[in-house]
Amino acid sequence: QVQFVESGGGLVQPGGSLRLSCTASGMSFSSRHIGWYRQAPGTQRELVARITPDANTVYADFVKGRFTISRDNAKKTIYLQMNNLKSADTAVYFCNGGLRPYDTWGQGTQVTVSS
Repeated sequence: QVQFVESGGGLVQPGGSLRLSCTASGMSFSSRHIGWYRQAPGTQRELVARITPDANTVYADFVKGRFTISRDNAKKTIYLQMNNLKSADTAVYFCNGGLRPYDTWGQGTQVTVSS
């Protein structure tokens, strides 16, 4: 069974940084595209960034230059380094398949950007 466990969220001031982690299980992790998604209250879940098995990366325009996605296949973990955070980045962040999400979602990790 596929499972995702996200962590690393918190409260941060505008301009601050956070590093999110996501550990996956129940899949052949190293051969999968994996993505970070986010969902703010009242909005649909959206893709933030994804990483290919070869560690190529794709970013949504609204995070380009601020966020960096990376992976550690030995740990079955992906990371999202978020810099220069803005209030608009406030959301619950999830990880899942990067090309086609699995039906199973983790609980996510809350990121709140506020002064």
